[in-house]
Amino acid sequence: MSDSILDRANKGILGLKPYEPGKPIEETQKELGIQNIIKLASNENPLGISPKALNVISTQKDLNRYPDGNATNFKQKVSEEEGIKTSMITVGNGSNDLIEFVSKCFLSEGDNAIYSQHGFAIYPLAIKSTGASAIKAKAKNWEHDLSLMKELIDKNTKVIFLASPNNPTGTVLESKKIEKFLEDIPSNVAVFVDQAYFEYLEEEKHKVSFNLVENYKNLIISRSFSKAHGLAALRLGYAVSSEEIAEFLNRVRQPFNTNSLALAAGIKAIEDKDHISSSIEINKSGLKKAEEAFNSLGFEYIDSYGNFISFDSQQDSDLSFDFFLKKGIILRSLKVYEMPNHLRVSIGLEEEMNAFIETLHDYKKALDAG
Repeated sequence: MSDSILDRANKGILGLKPYEPGKPIEETQKELGIQNIIKLASNENPLGISPKALNVISTQKDLNRYPDGNATNFKQKVSEEEGIKTSMITVGNGSNDLIEFVSKCFLSEGDNAIYSQHGFAIYPLAIKSTGASAIKAKAKNWEHDLSLMKELIDKNTKVIFLASPNNPTGTVLESKKIEKFLEDIPSNVAVFVDQAYFEYLEEEKHKVSFNLVENYKNLIISRSFSKAHGLAALRLGYAVSSEEIAEFLNRVRQPFNTNSLALAAGIKAIEDKDHISSSIEINKSGLKKAEEAFNSLGFEYIDSYGNFISFDSQQDSDLSFDFFLKKGIILRSLKVYEMPNHLRVSIGLEEEMNAFIETLHDYKKALDAG
């Protein structure tokens, strides 16, 4: 018998490393002794939380009581907004929660799940933690290669993770291509479509409709309140699937996985169309500003449909990350995503983007100087 409890740990987690989020502002202030820090690392909404959502949080009482474990009012609001049954909705403590539900429901040792190269780092973590194998499909021009993903399916494949728009590349899949993919693959393989950045999509051809769930009973679509809605600190998301899958997901969902403040704020965030519109406009403007700067300075970048943009820093991204950090700007190194020279910059307010671009000019001068 082993002498250590660690030797008896789930074998699926032995090769994993903890997910590393974007560097926090307070930690950076202490580390560098700089007070004016601009964080453009975690794809957060720079406009902040909806005023209506903030107001409802301040009025919440009975915080000594457990939240509604069924998220009844929140589900009803989503149902009315999207025209779907409440029984098709599963609430999550952010999208990450939903990714784990799907993994727990369908994967175990001997199974496998497929995700794309340059895809969200949580996918392989969630897959491997179940003891299943994570199969990475090589990307094509930074995008999901759906043809390759289809070829990789075997008798042990139970889940495929797609992200549209994808983090960190910002690439998007046309909905008709996703539908064709669903037609071509076995109906007993679950397909999880992660739409955390859905609100930033402008063209209808890129929007995956919840109506597809009626035709494809293996389809699960997730949405998040951490991005355009600005509720990242409260952790709230939901998935839409067939009633049968939703019932399975709720078997592994903790009964109070979403808190009362998040649920109340989520309802108001849905109602506050003006805040969403303002957030989208700020994002469009910031993306355009970043693209113009990259073009003028000769930096290659990936066209983005999210609230961030990734660019080739022309050297090891750890070095370029440190350059911006010392100037008080926190970006995201993408080395962990097999993009060793790329940095990702979240879109901020106008003054934040101006500061980033000013530093980008300094960075270019440093590169040119050798």
